Amino acid sequence: MDNLRIDSHKLMYHVSRVSKWLEGENIYPIYVEIAPSGACNHRCVFCALEYLDYRPHFLRTDVLLDVISEMARKEVKGVMYAGEGEPLLHKDIGRIVRHTADAGIDVSITTNGVLLDRCMDKEFLAALSWMRVSLNAGTNTTYAKVHRSPASDFDKVLRNLSDAVELKKRNRLACTIGVQFLLLPQNYQEATVLAERLRDVGVDYLTIKPFSQHPLSSSTIDKDFDYGRYRYLEEQLLKMANGQLKILFRAHTMQKLKDDRPYERCLGLPFFTYIDAAGNVYACSAFLGDERFCYGNVYENSFSEIWEGERRKQVLNYVDTELDVSQCRKACRLDEINRYLWELKCPHPHVNFI
Repeated sequence: MDNLRIDSHKLMYHVSRVSKWLEGENIYPIYVEIAPSGACNHRCVFCALEYLDYRPHFLRTDVLLDVISEMARKEVKGVMYAGEGEPLLHKDIGRIVRHTADAGIDVSITTNGVLLDRCMDKEFLAALSWMRVSLNAGTNTTYAKVHRSPASDFDKVLRNLSDAVELKKRNRLACTIGVQFLLLPQNYQEATVLAERLRDVGVDYLTIKPFSQHPLSSSTIDKDFDYGRYRYLEEQLLKMANGQLKILFRAHTMQKLKDDRPYERCLGLPFFTYIDAAGNVYACSAFLGDERFCYGNVYENSFSEIWEGERRKQVLNYVDTELDVSQCRKACRLDEINRYLWELKCPHPHVNFI
């Protein structure tokens, strides 16, 4: 059971914000993704953002802390540190995470996990609502091929996960520790191998997700790789779950890759935004580097000035009147939100027969 709603959305828990949006108010986002680092220590074969060239940009700590404080005042509820690079490469990531939590914002991090030992302490883990590690193999040989990294990183990540689980248990911390496995032609045979290893480590969950082609990326997989043929893995994996390890096989998302979207416009942008490692604020994480989707830059204006500015209005108008969502990335981050909002805007018949 997906009680974390990883394969769904959580907008129904924000009734007040959705209601204001329906009434035409200029709401602030509920959720923001931030890239502390544009650099990365891996070169994964599936990386959707390789076209940005892993530039060694790092958000200035003082500027980022000010942005976080301002977002908290504007009732941003959640921040995920991830982005176009590896967030743990930022020298102040521990301080940034703690400041975000202290500001009253729920904070999470998505990482390849290699550098967790640099920042892992009680305060860091206590500040996180959840941590997700991208681990896309069950052996060090396949790991090196998929992550294009030293094979030794595989064992290091498992050790770091084990240390994090032990730290969590010892201090009775609430942070959910999960692992994400992107199902690929190169690694599908090792999904169950990884699940067995993670069961021993003691992480909270393993999620198996499909590859989704980024429209600007040259990273791709064999077009004949049909996820429908690998649904048998779901049954095998679910048998491996236990009281500690939950396993989520994202069959719903796999099916969406084949289906047409049930909505005609992207409605979810007011609820989300993305700040890249150079300080640019984007409407959509699927169009990083495309000026048509850039609201502004936090080095030049405050977050509020950007959010309420003329440039953002122009971007939203472009999305509303010109963007062809049929050409957007399938199963994008806002897809489930868009499905929900489209139903609210364009209800089906007989909605009063609840």
